[in-house]
This record gives sequence, structure tokens and C-alpha cells, in this order.
Amino acid sequence: MAVLAVTGLFAMSGRADQQNSDSEVFLFSYFRGNGDTGLYFAYSEDGLKWTALKNNQSFLKPQIGGKLMRDPSIVQGPDGTFHMVWTTGWWDNGIGVAHSKDLINWSEQTFLPVMKHEPTAKNCWAPEIYYDEETETFLICWATTIPGRFPETEREDDDNNHRMYHVATKDFKTYTDTALFFEPGFNVIDTFIIKDRENKRYAMFLKDERKAPVAQKNIRVAFADKAAGPYGTVSEPITGAYWAEGPTVLKIEGRYIVYFDKYTQGRYGAVASRDLKKWEDISDQVQFPRGARHGTTFAVSREILEKLKAVDPD
Repeated sequence: MAVLAVTGLFAMSGRADQQNSDSEVFLFSYFRGNGDTGLYFAYSEDGLKWTALKNNQSFLKPQIGGKLMRDPSIVQGPDGTFHMVWTTGWWDNGIGVAHSKDLINWSEQTFLPVMKHEPTAKNCWAPEIYYDEETETFLICWATTIPGRFPETEREDDDNNHRMYHVATKDFKTYTDTALFFEPGFNVIDTFIIKDRENKRYAMFLKDERKAPVAQKNIRVAFADKAAGPYGTVSEPITGAYWAEGPTVLKIEGRYIVYFDKYTQGRYGAVASRDLKKWEDISDQVQFPRGARHGTTFAVSREILEKLKAVDPD
């Protein structure tokens, strides 16, 4: 592994693809507004009704990069430690990283300059972290536009032309060199990976970010034999005739639920499937906290939840 330097304040998943047990409950990490107020949590017993914790107030304020904490993605490692990555600013060349044992007390926030080697890179959006059990490695993916890198899909009327990039780490001290992760032949953001255990494969949900000639702005899925890919042909949209982004997934009682931000409507939606092929829109069945935006769902112990519930509002 190559060493990738970190800057800013120095610091040294829950698993979405596994059904919860009676000793677990679901959490949703999210941001509000532009992301300047930090990290929020909601919980759910059934994966449908989500209740904000701390009276829908922030648990952690952003301190690095552009001082935003958008798109918080959290995964729990095998030692029980929670690891979070997030978007630190609209036009930063890196992402935020922090760690916690209880989701309340966090390490110092670290700025990881994953695109510093690309001087024209415009951004690092919506990083997602996944723990790969097979390689015992944490995989971090995000979207970046590098002007001129994929000219066949650049447009004069839309200056963003994202592709997915990634790094990997075992210890959050050294990281692999940044590399292209997914190039579907179109503008893409917001990937989210799960393990499809029944079929011994991995599913990656993503947002088709194309705006023209016909706007897509929908959620699709692709499959691979390994978490790190390569991923195959992208499916047709699994969401409906509305704009959606930020997919996150739970499996509950044999059913996959993909939640997403209906960002033009100011609300959350969801689709469900038992085979990752046929999808039903269940947006009218889900309830999320007011103002919740792009985040990650994951299972935690009830002990963790009770500690979060005990945190008093400001």
C-alpha cells in the first residue's frame, strides 16, 4: 500500500446487506440543509418509520475542508469501531474521515486529499465506505469530475462529468493510490455497495447523473463477483419518474429496500425487491425526519441506540 498523506486535524457498517436480529435496530446517518450543521441520526425498528434522535439536532460539527459534512457514510469494522467518511465541501480535492466507538465521541477529523494528485480535479462528492470481509479491507469510493478526462460525454451546457474513483485501506493510516473505480460511459455519482449473499455476488447501486439529451437522474444497479469490481452492465432505472440520488440499502426479512433522496421534492423515497430484479415503489410507506438528506442506513446494537437516545438536545 502506498502512503497517502492526510492534512487538517490529525487522527491517527453497520452492514447494510445483512438482516437485523432482535438485538439490533436500524440507524440512518444524514445531513440537513447545505451540510454546515453536521451529522444527524434517526432510528427505525421496521425500516419504514424513521425517528430523529436528539430532536433532529446535530451530533457532530464539521471542522475541516470546506467546513461541510454532507453525505455522511458510516460502516462498523470487525473490531466494533465505526468509521465515517463525508463530503467536506463542494469543490474540495479530498474527503473527511473520522472514527468512533459509540457514534457520540469522535476522533479528530482528518482531511484525506484523495485527488490532490489531479490538479484540475473539480470535486470529491459523496464518498461511501464499505468493509470487504473477503479482503479485510475498507473500500472508499467517491465521484470526481476531471475536465477533459472523458471528452466523449462532456457537454458545453453541463460542466460536471463525474466518474467513480476509490482508495482502499486496512488501518486508516496508509491507503492505496487513488484509481478509477467505475466508468459506465456516462456521468455517474453516489455508488453504494452491498453483498448479495444468496447469489455470491456484489450489487452496486448508483445514480445516473445524465442531464441531457434526456435527463435521467435515477437509481440503477450493476453486479460484480468482487466488491472492488469490475462491475458489469448497468441496469435500467429501478426508480420512477422523479429525480433521485444518494441510494442506501437495507435487507429486512428477505426484502431489499433501497432508500434515496427525492431531492427536488424535499423528501425521501424507497423501492423494494426480493430478487434485485423486480422493484416496487414503496415511497408512500416510508417516513423520514424533516429535512433529512443523503445518508446511510445500517444496523447497530440496541445498546448503541440507547446511548444515542440519552444524548440531550442542545
